[in-house]
Amino acid sequence: MASHRKHVYFGLRALFLSFGILLGGIAVHAQQAAVAPPSADAKPATDADFIAAADEVLGQMSQITGLKLVTPLKKSLRSREEIRAYVIKQMDEEKNPAERYAGERSAEAFGLLPKGFDLDAFMVNVLTEQVEGLYDPKTREFYIADWSPLADQRMVMAHELTHALEDQHFQIEAWVKAARPNEDAELARDAVLEGSAMAAMVDYLMLGTGRSLKDLPEFDPSMLIGDLGSTPTLQKAPPFLKDALIFPYLGGLTFSAAVMKNSGWSALPGLFEKPPVSTQQILHPGLYRSGKTPASVALPRLEKVFGDNWSKLDENIMGEFGWKEVLKQFLDNDRAKTLAAAWDGDRYVLYEHKQTKKLILVTRLHLDSEEHAARFFGQYSEAFEKKYSERTNLLRRPNFFSFDTPDGGVFLRCLGDECVTLEGTTRNIFDAFTKALNWPLAPQPLEKLGSVPAKTAMASAPGENIVAASGVGLSSQLPTEQYVLTLHAERQEASNRLFASNLPESSAGLQDTQRSTPQALSLCAAPPACGFGGDHTLHLRDSVLPSNRRCIGTACHREPV
Repeated sequence: MASHRKHVYFGLRALFLSFGILLGGIAVHAQQAAVAPPSADAKPATDADFIAAADEVLGQMSQITGLKLVTPLKKSLRSREEIRAYVIKQMDEEKNPAERYAGERSAEAFGLLPKGFDLDAFMVNVLTEQVEGLYDPKTREFYIADWSPLADQRMVMAHELTHALEDQHFQIEAWVKAARPNEDAELARDAVLEGSAMAAMVDYLMLGTGRSLKDLPEFDPSMLIGDLGSTPTLQKAPPFLKDALIFPYLGGLTFSAAVMKNSGWSALPGLFEKPPVSTQQILHPGLYRSGKTPASVALPRLEKVFGDNWSKLDENIMGEFGWKEVLKQFLDNDRAKTLAAAWDGDRYVLYEHKQTKKLILVTRLHLDSEEHAARFFGQYSEAFEKKYSERTNLLRRPNFFSFDTPDGGVFLRCLGDECVTLEGTTRNIFDAFTKALNWPLAPQPLEKLGSVPAKTAMASAPGENIVAASGVGLSSQLPTEQYVLTLHAERQEASNRLFASNLPESSAGLQDTQRSTPQALSLCAAPPACGFGGDHTLHLRDSVLPSNRRCIGTACHREPV
Protein backbone atom coordinates (compact mmCIF):
# COMPACT_ATOMS: atom_id res chain seq x y z
CA MET A 1 0.00 0.00 0.00
CA ALA A 2 3.02 2.22 -0.30
CA SER A 3 1.75 4.17 -3.22
CA HIS A 4 -1.82 4.55 -2.05
CA ARG A 5 -0.66 5.93 1.28
CA LYS A 6 1.64 8.36 -0.49
CA HIS A 7 -1.37 9.35 -2.52
CA VAL A 8 -3.53 9.94 0.54
CA TYR A 9 -0.77 11.63 2.48
CA PHE A 10 0.88 13.62 -0.24
CA GLY A 11 -0.82 16.75 1.07
CA LEU A 12 0.37 15.99 4.56
CA ARG A 13 3.90 15.24 3.49
CA ALA A 14 4.68 17.51 0.55
CA LEU A 15 2.14 20.28 1.05
CA PHE A 16 1.35 20.01 4.74
CA LEU A 17 -2.18 21.08 4.00
CA SER A 18 -4.42 22.25 6.79
CA PHE A 19 -8.00 21.15 6.36
CA GLY A 20 -10.85 23.51 7.16
CA ILE A 21 -12.60 20.68 8.94
CA LEU A 22 -9.67 20.53 11.32
CA LEU A 23 -8.79 24.16 11.72
CA GLY A 24 -11.79 26.22 10.69
CA GLY A 25 -14.00 27.24 13.59
CA ILE A 26 -11.99 25.31 16.20
CA ALA A 27 -12.95 25.88 19.79
CA VAL A 28 -10.59 24.34 22.32
CA HIS A 29 -12.29 23.43 25.58
CA ALA A 30 -10.00 22.31 28.35
CA GLN A 31 -11.27 21.73 31.88
CA GLN A 32 -14.22 24.11 31.39
CA ALA A 33 -12.00 26.87 29.96
CA ALA A 34 -13.02 28.00 26.47
CA VAL A 35 -10.23 29.84 24.69
CA ALA A 36 -10.91 31.98 21.63
CA PRO A 37 -8.33 33.08 19.04
CA PRO A 38 -7.32 36.73 18.87
CA SER A 39 -10.22 38.84 17.68
CA ALA A 40 -10.31 40.04 14.08
CA ASP A 41 -12.64 41.22 11.40
CA ALA A 42 -14.86 38.43 10.07
CA LYS A 43 -14.49 39.68 6.47
CA PRO A 44 -11.93 38.18 4.06
CA ALA A 45 -8.56 39.83 4.46
CA THR A 46 -6.90 42.25 2.07
CA ASP A 47 -3.29 41.63 1.06
CA ALA A 48 -2.11 44.20 3.58
CA ASP A 49 -4.22 42.69 6.36
CA PHE A 50 -2.95 39.24 5.50
CA ILE A 51 0.72 40.20 5.48
CA ALA A 52 0.42 42.06 8.79
CA ALA A 53 -1.43 39.19 10.46
CA ALA A 54 1.01 36.57 9.10
CA ASP A 55 4.01 38.49 10.39
CA GLU A 56 2.39 38.85 13.80
CA VAL A 57 1.48 35.16 14.05
CA LEU A 58 4.90 34.10 12.78
CA GLY A 59 6.53 35.99 15.62
CA GLN A 60 4.20 34.39 18.14
CA MET A 61 4.86 30.88 16.82
CA SER A 62 8.59 31.49 16.99
CA GLN A 63 8.18 32.46 20.64
CA ILE A 64 6.00 29.40 21.41
CA THR A 65 8.20 26.80 19.71
CA GLY A 66 11.58 28.36 20.41
CA LEU A 67 12.43 28.20 16.68
CA LYS A 68 13.87 31.45 15.37
CA LEU A 69 13.09 32.74 11.88
CA VAL A 70 16.26 32.16 9.86
CA THR A 71 15.27 33.75 6.53
CA PRO A 72 12.30 35.89 5.44
CA LEU A 73 9.22 33.89 4.45
CA LYS A 74 7.25 34.34 1.24
CA LYS A 75 3.51 34.72 1.80
CA SER A 76 0.53 35.06 -0.55
CA LEU A 77 -3.25 34.84 -0.78
CA ARG A 78 -4.63 32.26 -3.24
CA SER A 79 -8.05 31.72 -4.78
CA ARG A 80 -9.87 28.39 -4.65
CA GLU A 81 -9.09 27.79 -8.33
CA GLU A 82 -5.40 28.48 -7.78
CA ILE A 83 -5.28 26.11 -4.83
CA ARG A 84 -7.07 23.38 -6.80
CA ALA A 85 -4.58 23.69 -9.65
CA TYR A 86 -1.74 23.58 -7.14
CA VAL A 87 -3.14 20.43 -5.51
CA ILE A 88 -3.37 18.64 -8.87
CA LYS A 89 0.16 19.71 -9.81
CA GLN A 90 1.58 18.43 -6.54
CA MET A 91 -0.27 15.12 -6.88
CA ASP A 92 1.31 14.59 -10.28
CA GLU A 93 4.75 15.48 -8.97
CA GLU A 94 4.45 13.26 -5.91
CA LYS A 95 3.35 10.14 -7.81
CA ASN A 96 2.92 9.35 -11.50
CA PRO A 97 -0.33 7.76 -12.73
CA ALA A 98 1.11 4.23 -12.66
CA GLU A 99 2.22 4.60 -9.05
CA ARG A 100 -1.14 6.05 -8.03
CA TYR A 101 -2.90 3.17 -9.78
CA ALA A 102 -0.79 0.69 -7.81
CA GLY A 103 -1.75 2.45 -4.60
CA GLU A 104 -5.45 2.30 -5.34
CA ARG A 105 -5.25 -1.40 -6.17
CA SER A 106 -3.34 -2.13 -2.97
CA ALA A 107 -6.00 -0.44 -0.88
CA GLU A 108 -8.64 -2.37 -2.81
CA ALA A 109 -6.84 -5.68 -2.22
CA PHE A 110 -6.76 -5.11 1.54
CA GLY A 111 -10.44 -4.22 1.54
CA LEU A 112 -9.79 -0.60 2.51
CA LEU A 113 -11.39 0.88 -0.59
CA PRO A 114 -14.28 -0.46 -2.69
CA LYS A 115 -13.46 -1.74 -6.16
CA GLY A 116 -13.33 1.03 -8.72
CA PHE A 117 -13.06 3.84 -6.16
CA ASP A 118 -11.59 6.93 -7.83
CA LEU A 119 -8.99 8.00 -5.32
CA ASP A 120 -7.57 10.71 -7.58
CA ALA A 121 -10.91 12.50 -7.86
CA PHE A 122 -11.59 12.09 -4.15
CA MET A 123 -8.28 13.61 -3.11
CA VAL A 124 -8.63 16.59 -5.42
CA ASN A 125 -12.16 17.26 -4.19
CA VAL A 126 -11.50 16.81 -0.48
CA LEU A 127 -8.32 18.85 -0.48
CA THR A 128 -9.87 21.64 -2.49
CA GLU A 129 -13.02 21.54 -0.37
CA GLN A 130 -11.19 21.54 2.96
CA VAL A 131 -7.98 23.45 2.38
CA GLU A 132 -7.60 26.69 4.29
CA GLY A 133 -3.88 27.17 3.91
CA LEU A 134 -0.65 25.40 3.10
CA TYR A 135 3.08 25.64 3.39
CA ASP A 136 5.10 24.43 0.40
CA PRO A 137 8.57 23.27 1.50
CA LYS A 138 9.74 23.13 -2.14
CA THR A 139 9.29 26.85 -2.72
CA ARG A 140 9.33 27.72 0.99
CA GLU A 141 6.20 29.77 0.55
CA PHE A 142 3.07 30.06 2.70
CA TYR A 143 -0.33 30.25 0.96
CA ILE A 144 -3.65 31.14 2.57
CA ALA A 145 -7.19 30.87 1.18
CA ASP A 146 -8.44 34.32 0.13
CA TRP A 147 -12.08 33.50 0.97
CA SER A 148 -11.49 32.88 4.68
CA PRO A 149 -12.14 35.48 7.38
CA LEU A 150 -8.99 36.80 9.00
CA ALA A 151 -9.95 35.25 12.36
CA ASP A 152 -9.96 31.79 10.78
CA GLN A 153 -6.80 32.59 8.85
CA ARG A 154 -4.93 33.24 12.08
CA MET A 155 -5.59 29.70 13.31
CA VAL A 156 -4.42 28.25 10.00
CA MET A 157 -1.40 30.51 10.12
CA ALA A 158 -0.45 29.21 13.56
CA HIS A 159 -0.36 25.67 12.19
CA GLU A 160 1.29 26.32 8.82
CA LEU A 161 3.82 28.82 10.05
CA THR A 162 5.00 26.21 12.56
CA HIS A 163 5.82 24.05 9.53
CA ALA A 164 7.69 26.97 7.99
CA LEU A 165 9.80 27.42 11.12
CA GLU A 166 10.45 23.68 11.39
CA ASP A 167 11.49 23.63 7.74
CA GLN A 168 14.05 26.37 8.25
CA HIS A 169 15.62 24.39 11.10
CA PHE A 170 15.11 20.73 10.09
CA GLN A 171 14.49 20.68 6.28
CA ILE A 172 11.21 18.83 6.72
CA GLU A 173 10.73 17.46 3.20
CA ALA A 174 14.13 15.76 3.10
CA TRP A 175 13.65 14.64 6.72
CA VAL A 176 10.39 12.88 5.94
CA LYS A 177 11.69 11.28 2.75
CA ALA A 178 14.70 9.90 4.63
CA ALA A 179 12.36 7.22 6.00
CA ARG A 180 11.69 5.79 2.54
CA PRO A 181 11.04 3.18 1.34
CA ASN A 182 9.41 2.26 4.70
CA GLU A 183 5.93 3.76 4.36
CA ASP A 184 5.03 3.09 7.98
CA ALA A 185 8.10 4.97 9.21
CA GLU A 186 7.35 7.78 6.76
CA LEU A 187 3.82 8.09 8.10
CA ALA A 188 5.24 8.25 11.63
CA ARG A 189 7.34 11.24 10.59
CA ASP A 190 4.28 12.84 9.00
CA ALA A 191 2.59 12.50 12.39
CA VAL A 192 5.49 14.28 14.10
CA LEU A 193 5.16 17.22 11.71
CA GLU A 194 1.38 17.51 11.85
CA GLY A 195 1.17 16.68 15.53
CA SER A 196 3.76 19.25 16.56
CA ALA A 197 2.04 21.89 14.42
CA MET A 198 -1.29 21.02 16.06
CA ALA A 199 0.33 21.30 19.50
CA ALA A 200 1.72 24.71 18.57
CA MET A 201 -1.71 25.80 17.35
CA VAL A 202 -3.30 24.75 20.65
CA ASP A 203 -0.71 26.78 22.54
CA TYR A 204 -1.42 29.73 20.22
CA LEU A 205 -5.13 29.50 21.00
CA MET A 206 -4.30 29.56 24.71
CA LEU A 207 -2.11 32.65 24.58
CA GLY A 208 -2.97 35.01 27.39
CA THR A 209 -4.39 32.29 29.66
CA GLY A 210 -1.11 31.41 31.34
CA ARG A 211 -1.61 27.81 30.26
CA SER A 212 -0.47 25.54 27.45
CA LEU A 213 -1.06 22.06 26.11
CA LYS A 214 1.17 20.44 28.71
CA ASP A 215 -1.11 21.83 31.42
CA LEU A 216 -4.09 19.87 30.11
CA PRO A 217 -3.82 16.31 31.49
CA GLU A 218 -7.25 15.29 30.24
CA PHE A 219 -7.13 17.02 26.89
CA ASP A 220 -9.13 15.18 24.19
CA PRO A 221 -7.71 15.88 20.70
CA SER A 222 -10.98 14.83 19.04
CA MET A 223 -12.46 18.15 20.18
CA LEU A 224 -10.42 19.79 17.45
CA ILE A 225 -12.02 18.11 14.45
CA GLY A 226 -15.73 18.76 14.83
CA ASP A 227 -18.12 16.73 12.69
CA LEU A 228 -16.17 14.84 10.05
CA GLY A 229 -19.31 14.05 8.13
CA SER A 230 -20.37 17.65 7.76
CA THR A 231 -18.82 18.19 4.33
CA PRO A 232 -20.08 16.69 1.03
CA THR A 233 -16.93 14.82 0.03
CA LEU A 234 -16.16 13.38 3.45
CA GLN A 235 -19.75 12.25 3.86
CA LYS A 236 -19.16 9.86 0.97
CA ALA A 237 -15.63 8.84 1.94
CA PRO A 238 -14.83 5.28 2.99
CA PRO A 239 -14.01 5.09 6.73
CA PHE A 240 -10.37 4.31 6.02
CA LEU A 241 -9.83 7.58 4.17
CA LYS A 242 -11.32 9.60 7.02
CA ASP A 243 -9.02 7.85 9.48
CA ALA A 244 -6.03 8.21 7.17
CA LEU A 245 -6.53 11.94 6.76
CA ILE A 246 -7.00 12.53 10.47
CA PHE A 247 -4.33 10.24 11.95
CA PRO A 248 -1.26 12.46 11.40
CA TYR A 249 -3.08 15.37 13.04
CA LEU A 250 -4.75 13.80 16.06
CA GLY A 251 -2.46 10.80 16.50
CA GLY A 252 0.48 13.11 16.05
CA LEU A 253 -0.93 15.62 18.54
CA THR A 254 -1.40 12.96 21.21
CA PHE A 255 2.15 11.73 20.58
CA SER A 256 3.64 15.24 20.66
CA ALA A 257 1.78 16.10 23.86
CA ALA A 258 3.11 12.95 25.54
CA VAL A 259 6.71 13.50 24.45
CA MET A 260 6.72 17.18 25.38
CA LYS A 261 4.76 16.71 28.60
CA ASN A 262 7.69 17.22 30.96
CA SER A 263 10.16 19.40 29.08
CA GLY A 264 7.86 21.34 26.75
CA TRP A 265 9.05 22.66 23.39
CA SER A 266 12.69 22.04 24.23
CA ALA A 267 11.95 18.39 23.37
CA LEU A 268 11.06 19.24 19.76
CA PRO A 269 14.61 19.11 18.29
CA GLY A 270 15.03 15.65 19.79
CA LEU A 271 12.06 14.37 17.76
CA PHE A 272 13.82 15.40 14.55
CA GLU A 273 17.17 14.02 15.69
CA LYS A 274 15.64 10.70 16.78
CA PRO A 275 12.33 10.33 14.92
CA PRO A 276 9.82 7.56 15.67
CA VAL A 277 10.42 4.49 13.51
CA SER A 278 6.82 3.25 13.21
CA THR A 279 3.21 4.29 13.62
CA GLN A 280 3.22 1.93 16.61
CA GLN A 281 5.47 4.42 18.40
CA ILE A 282 3.05 7.21 17.50
CA LEU A 283 0.09 5.22 18.85
CA HIS A 284 2.04 4.18 21.97
CA PRO A 285 4.45 6.99 22.95
CA GLY A 286 5.87 4.85 25.74
CA LEU A 287 7.33 2.53 23.08
CA TYR A 288 9.06 5.53 21.51
CA ARG A 289 10.59 6.43 24.85
CA SER A 290 11.68 2.83 25.48
CA GLY A 291 13.17 2.54 21.99
CA LYS A 292 11.18 -0.53 20.93
CA THR A 293 11.67 -1.20 17.22
CA PRO A 294 9.74 -3.67 15.04
CA ALA A 295 11.21 -6.86 13.65
CA SER A 296 12.55 -6.81 10.11
CA VAL A 297 10.26 -8.97 7.97
CA ALA A 298 11.14 -10.31 4.52
CA LEU A 299 9.12 -12.07 1.83
CA PRO A 300 10.59 -14.49 -0.72
CA ARG A 301 10.62 -13.50 -4.39
CA LEU A 302 7.67 -15.18 -6.08
CA GLU A 303 7.91 -13.88 -9.64
CA LYS A 304 9.12 -17.23 -10.98
CA VAL A 305 6.40 -19.05 -9.07
CA PHE A 306 3.66 -16.84 -10.53
CA GLY A 307 5.06 -16.79 -14.06
CA ASP A 308 5.56 -14.13 -16.73
CA ASN A 309 1.90 -13.09 -16.84
CA TRP A 310 2.14 -11.51 -13.39
CA SER A 311 3.88 -8.28 -12.42
CA LYS A 312 4.62 -6.80 -9.01
CA LEU A 313 2.63 -3.63 -8.37
CA ASP A 314 3.51 -2.72 -4.81
CA GLU A 315 5.59 -3.79 -1.83
CA ASN A 316 5.88 -2.18 1.58
CA ILE A 317 5.01 -2.21 5.28
CA MET A 318 1.54 -1.69 6.75
CA GLY A 319 2.50 -0.98 10.36
CA GLU A 320 0.17 -1.02 13.33
CA PHE A 321 -1.97 1.81 11.98
CA GLY A 322 -2.41 0.07 8.63
CA TRP A 323 -3.34 -3.28 10.14
CA LYS A 324 -5.71 -1.62 12.57
CA GLU A 325 -7.51 -0.07 9.61
CA VAL A 326 -7.68 -3.40 7.77
CA LEU A 327 -9.09 -5.17 10.83
CA LYS A 328 -11.61 -2.37 11.41
CA GLN A 329 -13.16 -3.05 8.02
CA PHE A 330 -14.35 -6.47 9.20
CA LEU A 331 -14.19 -6.51 13.02
CA ASP A 332 -15.34 -4.01 15.62
CA ASN A 333 -13.08 -1.12 16.53
CA ASP A 334 -12.10 -2.41 19.98
CA ARG A 335 -11.02 -5.80 18.70
CA ALA A 336 -9.16 -4.23 15.79
CA LYS A 337 -7.30 -1.86 18.08
CA THR A 338 -6.34 -4.59 20.56
CA LEU A 339 -5.27 -7.06 17.90
CA ALA A 340 -3.23 -4.52 15.93
CA ALA A 341 -1.37 -3.49 19.09
CA ALA A 342 0.35 -6.91 19.00
CA TRP A 343 2.00 -5.93 15.68
CA ASP A 344 5.76 -6.37 15.67
CA GLY A 345 6.63 -6.01 11.99
CA ASP A 346 5.20 -6.95 8.60
CA ARG A 347 5.62 -6.84 4.85
CA TYR A 348 3.23 -7.22 1.95
CA VAL A 349 3.53 -7.59 -1.83
CA LEU A 350 0.80 -7.10 -4.43
CA TYR A 351 0.91 -8.76 -7.85
CA GLU A 352 -1.35 -8.08 -10.85
CA HIS A 353 -2.11 -10.29 -13.85
CA LYS A 354 -1.09 -8.39 -16.96
CA GLN A 355 -4.16 -9.33 -19.01
CA THR A 356 -7.03 -9.98 -16.58
CA LYS A 357 -5.88 -7.45 -13.93
CA LYS A 358 -6.62 -9.96 -11.19
CA LEU A 359 -4.66 -9.47 -7.97
CA ILE A 360 -2.62 -11.66 -5.66
CA LEU A 361 -1.92 -10.21 -2.21
CA VAL A 362 0.85 -11.72 -0.09
CA THR A 363 1.42 -10.67 3.54
CA ARG A 364 3.69 -11.76 6.36
CA LEU A 365 2.99 -10.49 9.84
CA HIS A 366 5.18 -10.81 12.93
CA LEU A 367 3.32 -10.65 16.27
CA ASP A 368 4.83 -9.95 19.66
CA SER A 369 4.01 -13.42 21.05
CA GLU A 370 2.71 -16.82 20.01
CA GLU A 371 -0.39 -16.18 22.10
CA HIS A 372 -1.19 -13.06 20.09
CA ALA A 373 -0.45 -14.88 16.83
CA ALA A 374 -3.04 -17.47 17.87
CA ARG A 375 -5.55 -14.73 18.57
CA PHE A 376 -4.77 -13.08 15.24
CA PHE A 377 -5.38 -16.39 13.47
CA GLY A 378 -8.80 -16.81 15.02
CA GLN A 379 -9.98 -13.26 14.43
CA TYR A 380 -8.49 -12.80 10.98
CA SER A 381 -10.19 -16.04 9.95
CA GLU A 382 -13.43 -14.32 10.90
CA ALA A 383 -12.40 -11.20 8.99
CA PHE A 384 -11.71 -13.26 5.87
CA GLU A 385 -15.18 -14.79 6.04
CA LYS A 386 -16.70 -11.32 6.14
CA LYS A 387 -14.45 -10.07 3.36
CA TYR A 388 -15.38 -12.92 1.00
CA SER A 389 -19.09 -13.68 0.90
CA GLU A 390 -18.75 -16.40 -1.76
CA ARG A 391 -16.73 -19.27 -0.30
CA THR A 392 -16.37 -22.93 -1.22
CA ASN A 393 -14.10 -25.80 -0.19
CA LEU A 394 -13.47 -24.46 3.30
CA LEU A 395 -10.65 -26.19 5.16
CA ARG A 396 -10.20 -25.40 8.83
CA ARG A 397 -7.31 -26.84 10.73
CA PRO A 398 -5.39 -25.65 13.75
CA ASN A 399 -3.41 -22.63 12.59
CA PHE A 400 -4.48 -23.10 8.95
CA PHE A 401 -7.58 -21.83 7.15
CA SER A 402 -8.33 -21.82 3.43
CA PHE A 403 -11.22 -21.58 1.01
CA ASP A 404 -11.90 -20.86 -2.64
CA THR A 405 -13.55 -17.74 -4.08
CA PRO A 406 -14.43 -16.67 -7.63
CA ASP A 407 -11.19 -14.65 -7.59
CA GLY A 408 -8.97 -17.50 -6.39
CA GLY A 409 -8.00 -19.27 -3.21
CA VAL A 410 -7.54 -17.55 0.16
CA PHE A 411 -5.05 -18.93 2.67
CA LEU A 412 -4.12 -18.04 6.25
CA ARG A 413 -1.48 -19.86 8.24
CA CYS A 414 0.31 -19.12 11.51
CA LEU A 415 3.49 -20.67 12.84
CA GLY A 416 5.07 -19.58 16.09
CA ASP A 417 4.69 -15.82 16.35
CA GLU A 418 4.20 -15.26 12.62
CA CYS A 419 1.21 -15.39 10.29
CA VAL A 420 1.10 -15.33 6.49
CA THR A 421 -1.75 -14.80 4.05
CA LEU A 422 -2.14 -15.35 0.35
CA GLU A 423 -5.24 -14.14 -1.50
CA GLY A 424 -6.21 -14.75 -5.11
CA THR A 425 -4.23 -17.82 -6.10
CA THR A 426 -4.06 -21.62 -5.82
CA ARG A 427 -3.07 -24.18 -3.21
CA ASN A 428 -0.02 -25.14 -5.26
CA ILE A 429 1.19 -21.54 -5.19
CA PHE A 430 0.57 -21.35 -1.45
CA ASP A 431 2.59 -24.53 -0.90
CA ALA A 432 5.44 -23.08 -2.97
CA PHE A 433 5.26 -19.89 -0.90
CA THR A 434 5.46 -21.67 2.46
CA LYS A 435 8.25 -23.89 1.12
CA ALA A 436 10.22 -20.76 0.25
CA LEU A 437 9.73 -19.66 3.87
CA ASN A 438 11.07 -23.05 5.06
CA TRP A 439 7.77 -23.73 6.78
CA PRO A 440 6.35 -27.27 6.99
CA LEU A 441 3.64 -28.22 4.53
CA ALA A 442 0.18 -27.01 5.52
CA PRO A 443 -2.62 -29.55 6.14
CA GLN A 444 -3.97 -31.12 3.00
CA PRO A 445 -7.65 -31.19 1.99
CA LEU A 446 -9.46 -34.25 3.30
CA GLU A 447 -9.97 -35.80 -0.11
CA LYS A 448 -6.21 -36.15 -0.44
CA LEU A 449 -5.99 -38.37 2.65
CA GLY A 450 -7.45 -41.41 0.93
CA SER A 451 -10.94 -42.65 0.32
CA VAL A 452 -13.23 -44.96 2.26
CA PRO A 453 -17.02 -45.12 2.35
CA ALA A 454 -18.62 -42.18 4.07
CA LYS A 455 -19.29 -42.86 7.72
CA THR A 456 -20.98 -41.12 10.54
CA ALA A 457 -18.93 -39.88 13.46
CA MET A 458 -17.76 -42.42 15.97
CA ALA A 459 -16.12 -42.24 19.35
CA SER A 460 -12.54 -43.41 19.50
CA ALA A 461 -10.25 -44.07 22.38
CA PRO A 462 -10.31 -41.48 25.17
CA GLY A 463 -8.76 -38.24 24.02
CA GLU A 464 -9.25 -38.95 20.30
CA ASN A 465 -12.18 -37.36 18.47
CA ILE A 466 -12.60 -38.58 14.91
CA VAL A 467 -15.30 -36.86 12.88
CA ALA A 468 -16.08 -37.51 9.22
CA ALA A 469 -18.25 -35.23 7.11
CA SER A 470 -20.84 -36.90 4.92
CA GLY A 471 -19.42 -37.77 1.53
CA VAL A 472 -15.81 -37.39 2.67
CA GLY A 473 -13.75 -40.35 3.75
CA LEU A 474 -10.78 -40.67 6.06
CA SER A 475 -8.27 -43.40 5.33
CA SER A 476 -7.04 -45.56 8.14
CA GLN A 477 -3.57 -44.19 7.54
CA LEU A 478 -3.54 -40.62 8.88
CA PRO A 479 -1.05 -38.07 7.58
CA THR A 480 2.36 -38.16 9.17
CA GLU A 481 2.29 -34.43 10.00
CA GLN A 482 0.22 -33.81 13.12
CA TYR A 483 -1.51 -30.55 13.96
CA VAL A 484 -2.18 -29.30 17.43
CA LEU A 485 -4.66 -26.54 17.98
CA THR A 486 -3.29 -23.70 20.00
CA LEU A 487 -5.21 -22.63 23.05
CA HIS A 488 -6.20 -19.00 22.63
CA ALA A 489 -5.94 -16.55 25.45
CA GLU A 490 -9.64 -15.94 25.00
CA ARG A 491 -11.34 -19.23 24.16
CA GLN A 492 -14.60 -17.55 23.18
CA GLU A 493 -12.76 -15.78 20.37
CA ALA A 494 -11.02 -18.90 19.05
CA SER A 495 -12.18 -19.24 15.49
CA ASN A 496 -10.10 -22.28 14.64
CA ARG A 497 -13.38 -24.25 14.75
CA LEU A 498 -11.63 -27.46 15.82
CA PHE A 499 -10.26 -28.55 19.17
CA ALA A 500 -7.92 -31.32 20.23
CA SER A 501 -9.58 -32.32 23.47
CA ASN A 502 -6.59 -33.73 25.31
CA LEU A 503 -4.29 -30.78 24.67
CA PRO A 504 -2.63 -29.80 27.97
CA GLU A 505 -3.46 -26.40 29.39
CA SER A 506 0.15 -25.29 29.19
CA SER A 507 0.36 -25.84 25.41
CA ALA A 508 -0.02 -22.28 24.17
CA GLY A 509 2.47 -22.35 21.28
CA LEU A 510 1.63 -22.21 17.61
CA GLN A 511 4.45 -24.47 16.44
CA ASP A 512 3.42 -27.68 14.68
CA THR A 513 4.49 -30.44 17.09
CA GLN A 514 4.68 -34.19 16.88
CA ARG A 515 2.39 -36.18 19.15
CA SER A 516 2.67 -39.84 20.01
CA THR A 517 -1.05 -40.48 19.51
CA PRO A 518 -2.34 -39.38 16.07
CA GLN A 519 -5.50 -37.33 16.07
CA ALA A 520 -7.68 -36.96 13.01
CA LEU A 521 -9.31 -33.57 12.89
CA SER A 522 -11.77 -32.91 10.13
CA LEU A 523 -14.52 -30.57 9.38
CA CYS A 524 -18.24 -29.98 9.75
CA ALA A 525 -18.81 -27.06 7.41
CA ALA A 526 -20.96 -25.13 9.86
CA PRO A 527 -22.29 -27.43 12.59
CA PRO A 528 -25.42 -26.04 14.20
CA ALA A 529 -24.97 -28.10 17.34
CA CYS A 530 -22.35 -30.36 18.91
CA GLY A 531 -21.25 -27.56 21.19
CA PHE A 532 -20.60 -25.02 18.43
CA GLY A 533 -21.99 -21.51 18.91
CA GLY A 534 -23.88 -19.69 16.21
CA ASP A 535 -20.62 -17.95 15.28
CA HIS A 536 -18.95 -21.31 14.60
CA THR A 537 -16.87 -21.00 17.77
CA LEU A 538 -16.28 -24.18 19.73
CA HIS A 539 -16.50 -23.27 23.40
CA LEU A 540 -14.21 -24.64 26.11
CA ARG A 541 -17.00 -26.53 27.84
CA ASP A 542 -17.52 -28.53 24.66
CA SER A 543 -13.90 -29.48 24.10
CA VAL A 544 -14.72 -33.20 24.28
CA LEU A 545 -17.23 -34.39 21.73
CA PRO A 546 -19.71 -36.66 23.56
CA SER A 547 -19.34 -40.25 22.41
CA ASN A 548 -23.10 -40.69 22.09
CA ARG A 549 -23.34 -38.06 19.34
CA ARG A 550 -22.51 -38.35 15.73
CA CYS A 551 -22.46 -35.92 12.82
CA ILE A 552 -23.73 -36.55 9.32
CA GLY A 553 -22.82 -33.68 7.02
CA THR A 554 -23.63 -30.57 9.00
CA ALA A 555 -26.28 -32.19 11.23
CA CYS A 556 -25.62 -33.69 14.66
CA HIS A 557 -27.65 -36.48 16.20
CA ARG A 558 -27.66 -38.10 19.60
CA GLU A 559 -27.25 -41.85 19.49
CA PRO A 560 -29.57 -43.97 21.63
CA VAL A 561 -27.97 -44.86 24.93
